[in-house]
Amino acid sequence: MSGSAPGNLPQLKGQQRAASDPRQHVWLSASAGTGKTQVLAARVFRLLLRDTAPGAILALTFTKAGAAEMAARINARLAHWVRADDDAIGADLFALGETPTPELCAFARTLFARVLDAPGGGLRIQTIHSFCQTLLAAFPVEAGLAPGFRPLDTREEAVLQRATLAEMLVTE
Repeated sequence: MSGSAPGNLPQLKGQQRAASDPRQHVWLSASAGTGKTQVLAARVFRLLLRDTAPGAILALTFTKAGAAEMAARINARLAHWVRADDDAIGADLFALGETPTPELCAFARTLFARVLDAPGGGLRIQTIHSFCQTLLAAFPVEAGLAPGFRPLDTREEAVLQRATLAEMLVTE
């Protein structure tokens, strides 16, 4: 899909539909290619359709590629809904497990603007790593870190690894 929104959303099946239900607390874990991104995106759509503030939504993935793919899918679909007719939006809502009504279709058309206009940049779709880094930066003292700390960049990490390896080899 990557940024475009052709056709309707694929219908969620069985456990996928249950996992996308925003009334449930879930931890989603599955093998590659099983539809995790689709389910997480569906959950975000369903939260938005229930009038959840975009800034109150946090979606975590393991990889930067997964986070980017999810953001692209969500933004593309929300942009598609702006101009889609009720039948197209209704088919998507049904695929998500929602009951399409004229009111819900009309509300779906407003979601793209709501996300774009949301304080704090709208939806937060992050990797687990970046989320943890944000928490540590917000609460360094509580985490036992010096305020203003920063993670090592790739070059610094490689230098430290070489120095540590060299020290281990010399002492043995």
